[in-house]
Amino acid sequence: MSVFATMESEVRSYSRAWPTVFTTARGAEMRDVDGRTYLDFFAGAGALNYGHNPPELKAALVEYLTGDGVIHGLDMHTTAKGAFLERLRDLVLAPRGLDYRVQFPGPGGTNAVEAALKLARKVTGRRTVGYFERGFHGMTLGALAVTASPAKRAGAGVPLPHTVPVPFDDPADDDERAVTRLSRALESATADGPLAAVVVETVQGEGGVNPARPAWLQALASWTLAHGTLLVADDIQMGCGRTGPFFSFETSGIVPDIVCLSKSLSGYGMPMALTLMRPEYDVWRPGEHNGTFRGYNPAFVTAARALEVFWSDGALPARTAELGERVHRSFTGTARRHGLAAPRGRGLAWGLPLDERPGAAQEVCDAAFRAGLLLETAGLKGEVVKLLPPLTVTDGQLERGLAVLDEAVAAVARVRDPVA
Repeated sequence: MSVFATMESEVRSYSRAWPTVFTTARGAEMRDVDGRTYLDFFAGAGALNYGHNPPELKAALVEYLTGDGVIHGLDMHTTAKGAFLERLRDLVLAPRGLDYRVQFPGPGGTNAVEAALKLARKVTGRRTVGYFERGFHGMTLGALAVTASPAKRAGAGVPLPHTVPVPFDDPADDDERAVTRLSRALESATADGPLAAVVVETVQGEGGVNPARPAWLQALASWTLAHGTLLVADDIQMGCGRTGPFFSFETSGIVPDIVCLSKSLSGYGMPMALTLMRPEYDVWRPGEHNGTFRGYNPAFVTAARALEVFWSDGALPARTAELGERVHRSFTGTARRHGLAAPRGRGLAWGLPLDERPGAAQEVCDAAFRAGLLLETAGLKGEVVKLLPPLTVTDGQLERGLAVLDEAVAAVARVRDPVA
């Protein structure tokens, strides 16, 4: 452990929450140098929807590497990129009636958001972009400017202009009131001029696992269409099946103008991101937005194989929905036993709020780690225990993990409320 303490920047975070050295991983499990096995219900912050080292994807990657396949290709045509584009078209876009051009903006989700913001401003000729309270979109300056967290925004060290916050869907409102509040907020946001775009997570992840209702999303889409504003869906964490369907916005019936994807896109935890745009908005000049690592071919290989293995039929989304119901029931029981707010989520993205107990969510995650379960917190104040198991988690692993989490909540409750 000493090399990390002496060599690595103080900015490190997850290694502080999980003070061990991991060595191997497979599926929903990780092992450390002491031979201890942990259930991973963090899944690379959503980058490992298919678990660690999926065997079918590993086989395709090994074959490509041992065959001297092109690794670094910038935006050159390669067989690996061509195969991925064909699978994306045939297995994802065409079955959903979606017509998008595909841009490879760089290796991470923040690159996808940066490209979307630049493109929206270029298309509309406008500057200001709307974003939603509690939303998170990345750590580079453009993406940070549409991220809500005051602490993260302060880290920029410079003003973050030409963006305006808008309240997110409030579950306390009925559909009619929610739509009315949204329309008023958006109209207010245009006080200094029309919006180039509005950026939204249909299920907020880092903000505390907050799902938006279909009626609210439909109202947002209608407003942006009526005002010449582009609708940008950030599906970086909640896409690639995390909420059930491949895209988290599918169940609402909306079709965003631009879609940002990353995290689980490669299927193997390798850097890869896409910015999808309607064809009429593909107004880039050659090389106008580029990057050295926008064409990482090993990621194309595993991404194409992931689409073949997991998205050739409806088995994965159906199982994700089934497992999500189990998590919902378990979380609801835990919340009732300990007087907590109702859980929030969709598919296999769930949050257990501990709003009234500052610090309790981290204490639960710490207790879970000691018991062999990896979890993280979410929310602006870290007040939510967040659950993101691999979509390929087994029944036994899920039940074991939920039992550990329930006991961790109970243990924290006993310490904090010994009389109860």
